[in-house]
Amino acid sequence: MNEVLSLLPAVFAGIVLGVLFFGGLWLTVRKGLDSKNATLIFMGSLIIRMAIVLLGFYYVGADNWQKMMACLGGFLIARIVITRITKKEIQTKPTIIKKVNDEN
Repeated sequence: MNEVLSLLPAVFAGIVLGVLFFGGLWLTVRKGLDSKNATLIFMGSLIIRMAIVLLGFYYVGADNWQKMMACLGGFLIARIVITRITKKEIQTKPTIIKKVNDEN
């Protein structure tokens, strides 16, 4: 029982890292599609998000593999939650798609 309780902070850290990564991805896509410098925004966001997640995984799981796996589990939980939240928001908002040659 103590082993499981000692892994809870790692799971929580994984959830936080997942929310930062996938929430940041969601914000990047929303802001980047309307920007003139989309490449810079997407690449900058990728580098920042990856650096945060890699450093987080390094610090959480540096001493044993069980904490690393618990952190990964929390990260995947956050992915599922963020995906469901953003999917519901996408379904409620109407989207207008422009054609490439459309003058309007």
